[in-house]
Amino acid sequence: MHKVDLLLETKEVAAREARREREKQRLSRIFNSRHRTMGVDMEALRSQVEEWKLRVETEKRRDETYDAEQVLCDRVAQMLEEEERQRVRRLHQAVQEFREQEQPPHTRREWDLYNPEGLRLDPPARVSDYDPQTPSRCSLRRRGPGAAHPPSLRLRPRRARAFPPRRRLQQEQQCRSLEDQCAERQRALADAKYADTLEDKKRVELDLRAQQLAQLEEECRRAKDLATADYNRAQAAEAAEQHRLACQREQEDNQAEIHNHLTGQLLTEDPAVAESLLGPHRVITDRWKGMSPKQVEAVWKAQEEQRRENQRLREAEQQREAGWEAQRQLAARAAMALEEKERLSRLQLRKGLDAYNQQLAQEQRAQ
Repeated sequence: MHKVDLLLETKEVAAREARREREKQRLSRIFNSRHRTMGVDMEALRSQVEEWKLRVETEKRRDETYDAEQVLCDRVAQMLEEEERQRVRRLHQAVQEFREQEQPPHTRREWDLYNPEGLRLDPPARVSDYDPQTPSRCSLRRRGPGAAHPPSLRLRPRRARAFPPRRRLQQEQQCRSLEDQCAERQRALADAKYADTLEDKKRVELDLRAQQLAQLEEECRRAKDLATADYNRAQAAEAAEQHRLACQREQEDNQAEIHNHLTGQLLTEDPAVAESLLGPHRVITDRWKGMSPKQVEAVWKAQEEQRRENQRLREAEQQREAGWEAQRQLAARAAMALEEKERLSRLQLRKGLDAYNQQLAQEQRAQ
C-alpha cells in the first residue's frame, strides 16, 4: 500500500514538474522580443495564398491530363468492342447465309425420310389390272399357294419395286454431296485465308493504333513531367526567396534590437524605468530588474517577524492544547471515581437484598 502511494506521489510530482516546465517555455516564448511577432504577418499569408493557388492549379492541370487520357482510353476500348461485335455479327451472318444457300433441306441425304410431300410424289402400288409392274392372278396361281405373297411383296411391295432407282438416286445424291462438300471445303479454305488476311490487316491496324496511343501517352507523360519540373522549380525558387527574406528580416530585427538596447534604458539598471503610474507598489514587469538591497532587507525583516509571530502562535496553541489535555484527564479521573463509587453502592445493595431474601426463606421454612 505504501509503495503504491509512493508511486502515485512520484507520478504527480513528475506531472507537476512537466506542467511547470511547459509554462516556463510558454512564458519565455511570449516575453522573448526577438522571436515575438505582434499582429499578422501579411507577407507570410500572401506567400501561403500564392502557394495554395499554385498547388491547386497544378493539381487541376494534372487532373485534366488524367481525364483526357482516360477519355482517350475509353474511346479506344469502345472502338475495339464495337469492332469485335461487328466481327461476330458478320461471322454469324455469314454462317447463316451459308446454311441458307449451301445447305437447304432438299439437298440433304435424309430428305426422302421426312419430306412432307413424299407420300404425294411416291408412285402408287397398283395403277390398274393391266399394270405391268403388278403380276397377274394366273401367274401367281402357277407359282403356287406359297408363292402368292412373297415376303418382299407382303411387307412393302412399292419399296421392293422402287429399290434399284432409289439406290441409283442415293448414289447420285452422295456424289453431289461429296462434290458439294469438296466445294464447301474449298470455299471454307478460301474464307479462312481471307479471314486470316483480314485478321493480319486488323492486327497491323491495331498495332498502328497502339503505337499512336503509346505516342500520345508518352507526350502526356512528357507534358506532365515538364509541368512537375516547372512546379518544382517554382517551389524551389519560392522557398529560396522566402529563406532569403527570412534571413534579411531576422538580420534587420537583430540590428534593431541591438540599437534599441544600446540607445534605450533597458541596460541602464535604473529603477525609475520600472516605476508604474498605477502606484508606488506596482512595477512594469518587462523593465523591472529586480529588488534593491534595501527592499530585499525589508522583505527579510518582514519574513522574520512573520516567523516569530507564527512561533508565538504555535506556542500559544500548544499551551491551550496542554490545558485542554489536563482538563480531559481530570474529567476522566472523576468519571472513573464516580463509576467505582456506583459499583460499590450496587454491590452493597445486592448484598443487602441477598441477606433479606435468605431471612425470608428461613422464615418460610420454619412455618
